[in-house]
Amino acid sequence: MNQMTKAADLQKLIPFDVAFSRYEDIRPRLPQASAPVVAQQAEGLLATVDAFDGYLFDSFGVLNVGDSAIAGAAECLLALRQRGKPFCILTNAASYTSADAFHKYARLGLDVRAEEIISSRDVLFRHLAANYPGVSWGAIAAVEDRFADTKEPIQHLDEFPDWDSAEGFLFLSAARWSEADQERLIHSLIRKPRPVLVGNPDLVAPREGGLTVEPGFWAHDLQDRTGQPVAYFGKPFPEAFSLAAERIGAGRLAMVGDTLHTDILGGQAAGHGTILVTDHGLFKGRDVTPFIKASGITPDWIIPTI
Repeated sequence: MNQMTKAADLQKLIPFDVAFSRYEDIRPRLPQASAPVVAQQAEGLLATVDAFDGYLFDSFGVLNVGDSAIAGAAECLLALRQRGKPFCILTNAASYTSADAFHKYARLGLDVRAEEIISSRDVLFRHLAANYPGVSWGAIAAVEDRFADTKEPIQHLDEFPDWDSAEGFLFLSAARWSEADQERLIHSLIRKPRPVLVGNPDLVAPREGGLTVEPGFWAHDLQDRTGQPVAYFGKPFPEAFSLAAERIGAGRLAMVGDTLHTDILGGQAAGHGTILVTDHGLFKGRDVTPFIKASGITPDWIIPTI
């Protein structure tokens, strides 16, 4: 079975083993980083506060799963504030704005300020303004997505009667994407190569029902089949970590996440400490040890929950 068939057959939910294997397949396209030999174990995040000056948090699988806050997340953030430890949420959710994310965290009871949220969407749109001014983009996005948070000319890809007329493509959400769409886009790019920029590099995301297929899964398939380079924005790629470091300030920072190939690898490549959360996200219900060994990606710390 080729990767396209896998992506099409598993559009909504994908088994863990398939996701992990695919992350290993695309490893040459990800940042490279050295890892510690042995991870330290702790019962929660607050056991690490003497080691770090501030924290970068993933969202899904660390602070929330889908639309539910993880137990203890609000108390942990409050405790960090009381200790004077700055933090920032660094999320690969690109299908809604940071303002939308701010309201979501408020609904979940998490005390997160607007300036403490950096999404891969922010990183991508900042890149567009600096490097592609005036380009007419076709966006693969959720049906309710609007693009008022950028001045660049973006419209939904399905609003283009002829996809060849789009000057470039932005992949923000896989919620409406299908095998037929993937085939159409691939043929359009083969006829006429154009930039493809991905606002969510994740292959999968943990939600209440399982692991959903995300834009990165489709984008790497597209890259495999067209041979065309694709630009990724968000973890594990460096622009997201650079923006977060600018926002949070100097000091010894730790990236807190639930995935080895995005959160932990990206944090290590950026020169940060890393903390893997195991009970809620990608590794929920699994012993993480064999996967650390197989990937060679070892976090500084392993905790069950924050």
